[in-house]
Amino acid sequence: MHQSHAHQASRLQLNGQGQLKHFLSTEGLSRELLTEILDRAESFLDDQGGIRNVPLLAGRTVMNLFFEPSTRTRTTFEVAAKRLSADVLNIDISKSSTSKGETLRDMLWNLEAMTADVFVVRHGLSGAPHFIASQVTPKIAVINAGDGRHAHPTQAMLDMLTIRRHAGAFENLTVAIIGDIRHSRVARSEIHALQTLGAKEIRVIGPRTLLPIDFEQLGVQVFEDMTAGLAGADVAIALRIQNERMESALLPGSSEFYGLFGLTRERLKVASPNVLVMHPGPINRGVEIESEVADGPQSLILKQVNYGIAVRMAVLVMSVEGQLQENGQ
Repeated sequence: MHQSHAHQASRLQLNGQGQLKHFLSTEGLSRELLTEILDRAESFLDDQGGIRNVPLLAGRTVMNLFFEPSTRTRTTFEVAAKRLSADVLNIDISKSSTSKGETLRDMLWNLEAMTADVFVVRHGLSGAPHFIASQVTPKIAVINAGDGRHAHPTQAMLDMLTIRRHAGAFENLTVAIIGDIRHSRVARSEIHALQTLGAKEIRVIGPRTLLPIDFEQLGVQVFEDMTAGLAGADVAIALRIQNERMESALLPGSSEFYGLFGLTRERLKVASPNVLVMHPGPINRGVEIESEVADGPQSLILKQVNYGIAVRMAVLVMSVEGQLQENGQ
């Protein structure tokens, strides 16, 4: 994204004091702010890696507005809000009721009138959370839980927390992201976060049809071969392959993809001996990743889910605080 776009994105997300008031994208946010999110999330983890109950949002209302389904993301936001003692409402929104722009505005204004403090928005259209935050309900903290092919910032940040806790300083790390990079909002958000946090080297690996056209401009190394892409990698992140990609001309089929780009024990032999394995989930075993790798000692996949709760707690608290500061409350 151009500097002006990144600047606009950061300006929309921050209040006059530079605090987070919406969390829409990892792009345009400073290293200090991303580090603050990670530090806040750490504070919600106990010594065993469990999640603390901290009543910082008692009396506040968090509304999960999911315009497309995602049980895992919605559930972790719900758990996060409840750990903060917030009231949670899950609003299932049928496409028919929001097909007209005015209908969407009216619905959101009605929810705002019900004293919502946070909208957690999942939407199939890229930019929908930005539109809501800038045009519809600017005084409500809007958190992007995934929009189109654009961004999935809380997934990126829970992955950053996982990496920081288990791999150490970003400056020393080579991180490889594998799979459908072109259509992945997770990959896009992770690349921005890794760059901002100072990762030594970021690589993307996949078939040409699923590689982006513009990522080399971002300073990312692009590979079409797993052996070359994984060589010496400290972290390997396998992305989920959507079924519609397998059914389209972009991929020859799931078994062919696995044969070339599946994350297997054999392929990981060229990576760092302590390589950490991650996946945003839910995983397709035998498509993106071998079961022995997903369940193996180097896998952090279940830890990611746990850290996701802490990261979402951090973002919920910080965005509410930022809105209160902005609105003089």
